[in-house]
Amino acid sequence: MSLYSYDTLSEAMHDLQQRGYDQDFNLTNDYLHCPGLDLELYPQHFQVREVYRFEGETDPGDENVLYAIESNQGVKGLLVSAFGAYSEPINDELMHKLNMPQA
Repeated sequence: MSLYSYDTLSEAMHDLQQRGYDQDFNLTNDYLHCPGLDLELYPQHFQVREVYRFEGETDPGDENVLYAIESNQGVKGLLVSAFGAYSEPINDELMHKLNMPQA
């Protein structure tokens, strides 16, 4: 679910950080890792609050997806993931969690 409209990835990241999404998440095969807190979030431990897609300026195939994520414990952060050909391999449960609309 996208609540706002942004022209660029950096604009979206800046605004979301201002709204409390201050941690960085990395994508692994099975979970999201928050290196700043050394926290592992499996699909049942987080919700995707907002999702934004951005195409590359020179190549529409260079697409990134920005996820605003909140853990069940209230940790808020961002995950930037390549989309399409450059996307990371992840397990089905994690892929489903990131791709399903959240309330």
